[in-house]
This record gives sequence, structure tokens and C-alpha cells, in this order.
Amino acid sequence: MPFRSPLTVKKLKNPPPEDTGQEWGYLKMLGEKQTPVAVKLLGGDVFRGWIEYFDHNMIRLTRTGAPNLFIYKHEIEYIAEETNHRVRLQS
Repeated sequence: MPFRSPLTVKKLKNPPPEDTGQEWGYLKMLGEKQTPVAVKLLGGDVFRGWIEYFDHNMIRLTRTGAPNLFIYKHEIEYIAEETNHRVRLQS
């Protein structure tokens, strides 16, 4: 193995952190404002409601007129904020 002087060794970049804290802040904001969301699972099912609780492994989705759901995060494809913008067609 050849000798490497400190001047010739490139400094390797550190990998990105596993947890940046951004997920926690975003889920907290959604829950505090009771923002309506759509949660799409890896299997294709979509559930709508608002996030009442979350931890490291799961979220609790509160739904109106339907049972509340505890959903494991590893089963979630994405969470999208729902908008109530509807287009009115003129006749």
C-alpha cells in the first residue's frame, strides 16, 4: 500500500444525517393547524383526514365520519396537503 501524505488525501464528505428534524416540524405544523391531508400508502390506498398525533414510527389520521387510523410511516408513500379550491363551471 502506498504511503499517503496528509496533503494528497482528499477530505471525504460526510453522509447526510438520517434525521434533519424537518419531518417533525412539518407534521407538528399540520397537526396544530388541523390541516386536511391525503395520505397515500405504498399499496395505492388514499386516506383523507388530519394528523392528530405522530411519533417516530407512525401517525394517527383523524377522519370525519370514519374510524381514526394509526398508519406506520414505512407504509406511507406520501402525505399531501388538501386544498379546497374548486373550479366553478359557468353554464
